[in-house]
Amino acid sequence: MAYVDQAALTTRFGEDELRALAPDGSGGIDADTVQRACSDAEAEIDARLNGAGYATPLSPVPAALAAHAADIARYRLYDDQVSDVVKGRYDDAMRFLRAIARGDVKLGEGGDPSPAEATVEFQSTPGVFPGGGF
Repeated sequence: MAYVDQAALTTRFGEDELRALAPDGSGGIDADTVQRACSDAEAEIDARLNGAGYATPLSPVPAALAAHAADIARYRLYDDQVSDVVKGRYDDAMRFLRAIARGDVKLGEGGDPSPAEATVEFQSTPGVFPGGGF
């Protein structure tokens, strides 16, 4: 399952923005350019998550990660014309990934680096009476 794709970018940022960032020459969106930005974002995320002990790619994709993946892909599409808002959102995504790498943030469903087994353990002190009574 992809972290981000053209449909997600269109939903988040609008078709007009994607058309401006990845024009296909006929007024549409160059799907290859968008896919390359999405793939680059996913590779960057996977590299950071692997370093934090997560098995990638994550499936299902945690919602917080999908949002940051969209911001990273958008930043990649802007190339050298990035606005302060887009750069700020990219920087936030990088801080989020660094927090995961440090262990300050744990990803939820689909992203637990080492699921703990559900076990219960009881310990008690020895009985007061010899021979196992009361």
